[in-house]
Amino acid sequence: MRLTDFWARMAEHFGDSYADSFARDHVMSELGGRTVYEALEAGWSAKEVWRVVCRAMEVPADRR
Repeated sequence: MRLTDFWARMAEHFGDSYADSFARDHVMSELGGRTVYEALEAGWSAKEVWRVVCRAMEVPADRR
């Protein structure tokens, strides 16, 4: 998954403003206690991060 696709999915699910806020502020244990931005910077793939977000936030299957 490309980063542009990842951010488009984040915006689609959370809305433009909240997607960025969520990615900066929400620490997830499944990302090793990191935020989305920190996980991406640490080398996690966008696909891996998106899967974690989907599980943690119960994103509907049709949006995954």
